[in-house]
Amino acid sequence: MTHDTDPNRVGTPAEPAETDQIFQPQDAAASEGEPSADQPAGAEGRVQELEQEAAEFKEKWLRAEADNQNLRARAKRDVDDARQYAVQKFARDVVEAAENLRRAIASLPAAQEGEDSVLTKMREGIESTERSFVSILERHGIKCDDPQGKVFDANLHQAMAEQPSAEHAPGTVMQAWTPTWTLHGRLLKPAMVVVAKAAE
Repeated sequence: MTHDTDPNRVGTPAEPAETDQIFQPQDAAASEGEPSADQPAGAEGRVQELEQEAAEFKEKWLRAEADNQNLRARAKRDVDDARQYAVQKFARDVVEAAENLRRAIASLPAAQEGEDSVLTKMREGIESTERSFVSILERHGIKCDDPQGKVFDANLHQAMAEQPSAEHAPGTVMQAWTPTWTLHGRLLKPAMVVVAKAAE
C-alpha cells in the first residue's frame, strides 16, 4: 500500500495540536491592567496605616497647641501678677503710714462741747487727711477692712489674744487693733485682733 504524496492534491488543512493551555482574553486583560487578588487587601491596609498616622499626628498637634495656649496664658498671668504685686513692699510701707494716722486720731480726746477750737480743727484735719489717704490707696487696689464683729478668719486675721465673752459668740472678733489690708484682693497685712471665747 502506497501513500499519496501528490503535492498538488488539495485537502483539508491540518488542525493544530491541542495543548493544555487555553488562551482566555479576559485573563490576559486581568494580568496586564488589573491588580491581583492580593493587591487590593495590601493597598487597603496601607491606607488604614496612613489614616492612623494622620490621626496620631493630629492628636499630637492638638496637644501641642493646647500646651502652647496654656503657656501663653500662664505667661500673661505671671506678667499681670508681677505688674500688680511689684509694689507690694512699697504698699506695706504706705499702709503703715495710714495706720499711724488712725492711731493719731485715736489718741485725741473725744470731741466735747466747748472744747478748744484748735483741738477741733486738728482732729478734723487729721480725719480728713486719713480719709483722703485711704481713698487714694483704694484707687490703686489697696483696701482696708475692719473685722470687728466678724467671724475670725485665719487667712485674714492674726489673733493676738482670746477673751471670754458672754456678749460675743466664740470665734468672733471682739476687738480689732488694726484693719485687714489687701492689695488687689491678695492679703497685704493681716488684722491684729482679739477673739472671743466661751465665757467660763
